[in-house]
Amino acid sequence: MENHFDKRLDPTKLVEGSKSVISLLYNYFPETTQKDATYKVSKYAYGKDYHHVIKAKLKTLMESLTEGIGEIGGRAFVDSAPVLEKAWAAKSGLGWVGKHSNLLTKQTGSFYFIAELILDIELEYDTPVTDHCGTCTKCIDACPTEAIYEPYKVDGSKCISYFTIELKDNIPKGYQDKFEDWMFGCDICQDVCPWNRFSKPHNEPLFNPHPDLLEYDKKEWEEITKDVFNEIFRKSAVKRTKYEGLKRNMNYIKTK
Repeated sequence: MENHFDKRLDPTKLVEGSKSVISLLYNYFPETTQKDATYKVSKYAYGKDYHHVIKAKLKTLMESLTEGIGEIGGRAFVDSAPVLEKAWAAKSGLGWVGKHSNLLTKQTGSFYFIAELILDIELEYDTPVTDHCGTCTKCIDACPTEAIYEPYKVDGSKCISYFTIELKDNIPKGYQDKFEDWMFGCDICQDVCPWNRFSKPHNEPLFNPHPDLLEYDKKEWEEITKDVFNEIFRKSAVKRTKYEGLKRNMNYIKTK
């Protein structure tokens, strides 16, 4: 997160002459989730990799804007460049950053992706909304690794998502027994959030999971082969951790 910090603070370093940020949300909350008592995958990774799905939609939106307004300079971003996406989305009034550091909305909770168009034209700008977390601390209380060490502050190096996706070395002692069956990512802080009772299923076919993802029990996951892994997670964000990483995560959960 420290890399390219200047670009995170100043979009003109990403898009020369930029004047506006358009923030967009795209729902990924699934209609059906995995069965109980199995190894779990974060909901955002159920279907096709969101980077590719949303980037294509942003390209279409950019083309529509160009047709309606004229020549526009700008770039589309989907969690793939040093952009303070949650800060821009909050500044635009799409929601507020909750105590778990995810963007929250009254209407749909937090199960959505954030994307941006950074453009070189001036627009009519929206304003932020107020914080509605109140005195609730459910996300802080529920985090098994205490990664949310105080309201609105998360130590990413203690997050289950970091351990199961980004960390390539062995998982540190003291954390190996805290995964609560999460083998890729973690949704605990979102699952317990009261605002997510308003989450509604998405209508994006590309986010629908392979049927086996919903049906596999622990034994079936433990016996998964590389070929089956490639089939279930074809074009999925789970490919980021690779077959070996998924097996490693399951082994830590099994031996806790």
